Amino acid sequence: MPLPAALFKQSPADFVVDEIDAYPASGEGPHVLVRIRKTSLSTEAAVSRLAEALGVDRRACGFAGMKDKDAITTQRVSLPDVDPARVLSLAGRWPDLEILEAERHRNKLKPGHLRGNRFRIRLRGIVPEALPAIEAGLDRVAREGFPNGFGPQRFGRDGDNADRALAFVRGEARPPRDPRERRLLFSALQARWFNRVLDARVADGTWNVPVAGDLLKKTDTGGMFLCTDVETDRARAARGELSPTGPIFGAEMIRPAGDVLERELAALAADGIAPEALERHRSLGEGTRRPLRVLIEDLVYARFQDDTGSGVELSFGLGKGVYATTALANVVRLEARLEARLEARLERRVDAPGGIGAAAPDGTANTSNSGREALPLATAEVQGHPRWPTTDQAQRGRAAHGGTDPEDETDE
Repeated sequence: MPLPAALFKQSPADFVVDEIDAYPASGEGPHVLVRIRKTSLSTEAAVSRLAEALGVDRRACGFAGMKDKDAITTQRVSLPDVDPARVLSLAGRWPDLEILEAERHRNKLKPGHLRGNRFRIRLRGIVPEALPAIEAGLDRVAREGFPNGFGPQRFGRDGDNADRALAFVRGEARPPRDPRERRLLFSALQARWFNRVLDARVADGTWNVPVAGDLLKKTDTGGMFLCTDVETDRARAARGELSPTGPIFGAEMIRPAGDVLERELAALAADGIAPEALERHRSLGEGTRRPLRVLIEDLVYARFQDDTGSGVELSFGLGKGVYATTALANVVRLEARLEARLEARLERRVDAPGGIGAAAPDGTANTSNSGREALPLATAEVQGHPRWPTTDQAQRGRAAHGGTDPEDETDE
């Protein structure tokens, strides 16, 4: 049964993200932790603007994670060799970049130095009859969690980052000279392998159910151990105390055992890669484990009405490395409305071959007559759980939305 639809990100205020700190500022040291709030601005652009205004080396600046551009987001960034008072003097200079606080710290912020993110999201344009189904889906996700797949953000503007990485891992092409670009591409390939394993676990119903040989991760401490007592571990998983993990392949990744390991190695073999080949690319990613399931924190929601019809406003927390869109795609079909500059193009197609009422490339009828296009963010359903896009779906979805760099999406 198809998921109900909802309009998503109709304005920056519809998607609000607050970074959850991993630790407080130390109060001393050569770096300054600056809390910023940005609107319709990427993290890279915000940091570059601060570095230029203060005359500091952009390469010595840091942040814990990228935040979505089309949103209102709050996060910390680190700046080197600058007086906190100078940073605070910039408050009020830019309408899209607020300076909230600045404190000294011993170290540069690095990727992953956050506990997670808190989201406040408004879903609009929902038909009233769909509200009970959406609320039931939110209750289910709050109870059970959801599959922790990588979304299209990870696969790049054109959805081809994993294929580009595979080409140089196989020795069929030269890797990019820029080490940052090499790591970005390789991370997309790691994500594809993870999603492939997760697909199989969703299909057989074990994405949230431990099986013998699994490496399990504790929810509270993050500690991992091998599943040998299946009955006990399944009871603990049902209580949310632990979850099975999947592979972020690399030379030093801890491996599961038995059939679980064989299934994971099959994900590599599908691309013609042997585990030993990863040793040559150790610098791009040593490997780790990622939970197959995400547990959502403190989910609350409420209905509202506006000029688009019925809506749902919700807030929740997610750990680092998890996209809010992945959570939402388990409950609703997210749709983005094109801006006015594309509405004119749609109107020109009304009477053209292939226009309104004509057959679309997939054989379905194009019946839109609303003066706008609704663009679903690609998902597929597997045993009742929407699935993150495949690489091909991601590529089509990114192109349809005009393309968004993974750097412009809420962080890992």
